[in-house]
Order: sequence, then C-alpha cells, then structure tokens
Amino acid sequence: MAIEVMLMQTIPDLGTEGAVVSVANGYARNYLLPRRLAELVTPAAHRRLEKLQSEREEADKALAAESAALAQRLAGVSVTLAVKTTDGEHLYGSVGAPEIVAALAAQGFAVDKQAVEIAEPIKELGVYEVKISLAAGSEATIKAWVVEE
Repeated sequence: MAIEVMLMQTIPDLGTEGAVVSVANGYARNYLLPRRLAELVTPAAHRRLEKLQSEREEADKALAAESAALAQRLAGVSVTLAVKTTDGEHLYGSVGAPEIVAALAAQGFAVDKQAVEIAEPIKELGVYEVKISLAAGSEATIKAWVVEE
C-alpha cells in the first residue's frame, strides 16, 4: 500500500524538496516522517515548507554576504611561515593547509582547512599563491611566504 508525502528536503533517488511522491506506507511511517524528511500532504505542510524555504533563502543570502566580505578582506593578505630546512632550500617536512589556517588565525581570520586549496604540499622555500574557497562560491587568493626559521 502506498502513501503520498511531501518532501521537506531533497532526497537522492526519491525527489526534490517540495515534491509530492508516492512511497510505501512503512517507508513513510518508519523513516521519512520520524526524521521530518517528509510530511503528509496537507495545507499546513505546504505552509511549513514555504516558511522553511524562505528561512533557508535568508540564511543563504546572509552566508553569501558574509563570505563575500571575508573574501574581500582576505584579498590582500599574506602570511609568513617560518620552517626548518635541510640545506637552505628544502624543508624538513612540508607546509600544508593546517599551517596556513593557523597563520591566518593568528592574523584574525577564521578559515576552515578544507577551504584552503593547494595543488601539493609546499616542500621548498619561496612565495606561493594559495586559493581560499569560501561558501557561496566566494574565493580569495593569498600569498604564503615560506622562509627559513
């Protein structure tokens, strides 16, 4: 026996948010409804979905504005990373995203390490351009100066 429910979130292989789908009674009763992934098709459910969508849009707009502002502040930033070297050129280890995030945090920028994009770990002294990908498609490029300690 099937039951029609309105999806409150997009569920892969089932449907998008707001879609009315027909699912097995047990699937709806035991999985979708308790997790609030879907609701029975009623006028009240339509109102809740519209309210939920408007709240998400406002949150997305605020996140995009915040990300754009952070990207603008990061645009001219450079960080200096003092590391130990073997022969004056090659590093003992390597400089990766965690070190860059720590250097940015020391300057007052809160960036997640997954946002730091470097092609490969830095293993030599020099100046490197590091791309920072923020939420909502905002990006910034910073300079990382790797110097001998």
